[in-house]
Amino acid sequence: MTTATPETTRGQHGAKTPTDGGLSVVPVQTRSERFRSFDVADFAHVTGREAVWKLTPVDRIEALLHGDLDGSRYDYTASEAPGITLSWIPRSDPRIGLAGIPEERGSAAAWSAFEEALLIEVTGEESKVISITRRDLGTSALAAHTVISAAPFSRGLVILENFGTAELSENVEIVVGEQAELTVVTSQEWADGAHHLASHFATIGRNATLRHIVISLGGDVVRINPSTHLNTEGGRVDAFGAYFADAGQHLEQHVYVNHDAPHTTSRVTYKGALQGNGAHSVWIGDVLIRQTATATDSYEQNRNLVLSDGTRADSVPNLEIETGDITGAGHASATGRFDDEQLFYLQSRGIREEEARRLVVKGFLLEVIQKIGNSILETRLNDAVEESLNKSHELAQGAR
Repeated sequence: MTTATPETTRGQHGAKTPTDGGLSVVPVQTRSERFRSFDVADFAHVTGREAVWKLTPVDRIEALLHGDLDGSRYDYTASEAPGITLSWIPRSDPRIGLAGIPEERGSAAAWSAFEEALLIEVTGEESKVISITRRDLGTSALAAHTVISAAPFSRGLVILENFGTAELSENVEIVVGEQAELTVVTSQEWADGAHHLASHFATIGRNATLRHIVISLGGDVVRINPSTHLNTEGGRVDAFGAYFADAGQHLEQHVYVNHDAPHTTSRVTYKGALQGNGAHSVWIGDVLIRQTATATDSYEQNRNLVLSDGTRADSVPNLEIETGDITGAGHASATGRFDDEQLFYLQSRGIREEEARRLVVKGFLLEVIQKIGNSILETRLNDAVEESLNKSHELAQGAR
């Protein structure tokens, strides 16, 4: 595979070498200028001071960043769906590397270590659904690679479910063919001590649509970075995310939408709730509208609901526009506590305060969960949110 290397130093990815011959480095000013490489050796040791890692507890994911990763096959179960096939392909397969290139060490480490990729092929114009489930992957550091390929004019929903123990770093490539409509859902319901790094790369064909949904409810450190390249006219991405960070949990998302063709559309909505001492969420949203992306229509937003003291929600929306010929572009971010009027209304109807709070949180996150379009999964995730709320409440009561 080839390596893309913009004018950045190897020792300081995310910084450019100075033009005056000095020893200082200049921070990268645009998302598109970041250093990229498939080879982990091209990335420096992560210290936690880098721009892409400064909000991440890197000491808790040391094994995934600097350890030896096992890239062999892992166990999974999958439902059957006519029109969707699964197979293992070697890393030399030409379908690997079409959707994106790693921009940080965690992603490059997984790319360098995996031996085979799980290929999920979606064909046929009829809608179909498949669930791929991974459970209890163990405590050894693993690398994985998945390629999801939607043929032109195909329709499908691919659900990637994760449960139990894990020390996992992975890359997921999503290639959506012309006029295809694909939904990809990834749910992280790991056990308390699990660590999971994932970079999702997507490329969208002409007049095609990708709906990408991230649900993160479990794990110690979970960092999911979806990146979408709209490089063909008429492409659209709807990126949604919902997360619930409990005491001591770190849930992080870096969302990147790269508008690179005319008449492309993106909508990004991530919503999170936090409760318990040390609960930490990070959402960084980057939208780039290039000179070639005339008539682009883009909007991104992040909303966080803080349920107790001792939590932290970092929310950073970024918007870069290189052309004045756009349909619309905007971003928004908000972090706040409960709406007292909502609580008062529910309590005035005879609902106890604790139950009222629970209903507000579930309703807050339901906006994202109901975008999935699969009633069985939506119900299960709604129950999982309920379970997380119960657990968080029990821990809070025990600490008093």
